[in-house]
Amino acid sequence: MVSPSDGESSFDRLGTAARSISDLNQLSPAALAYLGDAVYELYIRSHYLFPPKRQKIYHHKVVEQVRAEAQARHLQSLEPYLSSSELEIVRRGRNATFGKPKRIHPTIYRQATSLETLVGYLYLSDPLRLTELLGKLDLEPLGSEADAKSQD
Repeated sequence: MVSPSDGESSFDRLGTAARSISDLNQLSPAALAYLGDAVYELYIRSHYLFPPKRQKIYHHKVVEQVRAEAQARHLQSLEPYLSSSELEIVRRGRNATFGKPKRIHPTIYRQATSLETLVGYLYLSDPLRLTELLGKLDLEPLGSEADAKSQD
């Protein structure tokens, strides 16, 4: 992503202002996850944008990272870095999931929804913290050997 200037995160430029905790507590975990899903995908898309590649490769890499299984792994890798209040948001997101996913285990689905809830919450409340946490994700670089072969 483009480096933030003057201490602002790249998410600050998307037009959102930090919200008060009481405002955020009025939102359901499902609403936070809805927003978090979009923000997370935007982050992943931005991550893989450079170096420039074919559209098909971008799509493959993004889909690979936004699948519930990858989101669940990302949440597990971030948990040691989360504060107690962030862990509470994760818990709220996990407990608020409903329905039965068709292709994945419900535990994985709940973990993915928990990550999306956390991303949505931090996007609204603390974009700099969100940027810090997302920067800790272990994302495979786009220029891997398999990618080079698929371009031929």
